[in-house]
Amino acid sequence: MEQQKKPLMQRTWMVWLCALICTALWGSAFPCIKTGYVLFDIGSSDVAGQILFAGVRFFGAGILAILIGSVGQRQFLRPRRGSVPKILVLSLFQTSMQYVLFYIGMAHTTGVKGSILQGTSVLFSLLIACLLFRTERLTVMKTVGCVIGFVGIILVNFNGADMDLQFAFIGEGFMILAALSSSFSSVFFKMFSRNEIPVMLSGYQFLVGGAIMMAVGFGLGGRLSGFTPASVLLVVYMSFISAAAYSLWGVLLKHNPVSRITVFGFTTQIFGVLFSALFLREGSSFGWLSLAALVLVSAGIILVNRKQKNPAGGTAEV
Repeated sequence: MEQQKKPLMQRTWMVWLCALICTALWGSAFPCIKTGYVLFDIGSSDVAGQILFAGVRFFGAGILAILIGSVGQRQFLRPRRGSVPKILVLSLFQTSMQYVLFYIGMAHTTGVKGSILQGTSVLFSLLIACLLFRTERLTVMKTVGCVIGFVGIILVNFNGADMDLQFAFIGEGFMILAALSSSFSSVFFKMFSRNEIPVMLSGYQFLVGGAIMMAVGFGLGGRLSGFTPASVLLVVYMSFISAAAYSLWGVLLKHNPVSRITVFGFTTQIFGVLFSALFLREGSSFGWLSLAALVLVSAGIILVNRKQKNPAGGTAEV
């Protein structure tokens, strides 16, 4: 009966369903990005072109999110004056700063190390929410769950040939800063959505962040070519991924503790490996290590979302 009294977006089955839909959508972006680089003739070392491409995608995501949200609200979504600073903060941390750091960092490190460092965003989100902003308690179960999930990310990316202990600030350092930026954005979104419509925040932060990224990419010399019906449809789908997934993720953050939702972020790379194996024919990408990683990530999610008895004898989310 207690479960039924909870708001819909706080019920366990709904949290799992919506969070996994979000991470599955984000995971499908992995093969899409690789395909987009081919269709738009963007080289692996063309960081400016990659930033420009991402900016176009996120700007489109902003338009889609605003349109979809307006239909859902039955009125055009426009930010209030007090919403503008929140949108600017989110656009800085979630879109422009995170992805500029990410693309530059990935250009100066290996794919394996970059993917593992990207996974640290879940750990950072837990620490920032619990220790810096104190919006929830840091517990043993949350800590153990996040560590186990992170070990899963290491496994799914394991490739001895690409692993080393070298550290360069413009490479691995930028990847860590990108993960930190993503973590702050999750906590800020949780705080801002208390009095704001999550879809509105998502749409306008993508619009602003995408415009900034397009300006940065173009200013650095990035150019896009190869516009065809297929490449345009790909960009539309990638924009939909960002608009739908981040808006839904924002709704989950609005109604749940940050740690309960962000821990599902570990599954994004599991889905990415799976979709890459299916659509890019990277057959060796999904093997026993990926299955072991899936088990560890699932265990981590369960531990973070586990209920424990409180001193009064009841149960509480931890």
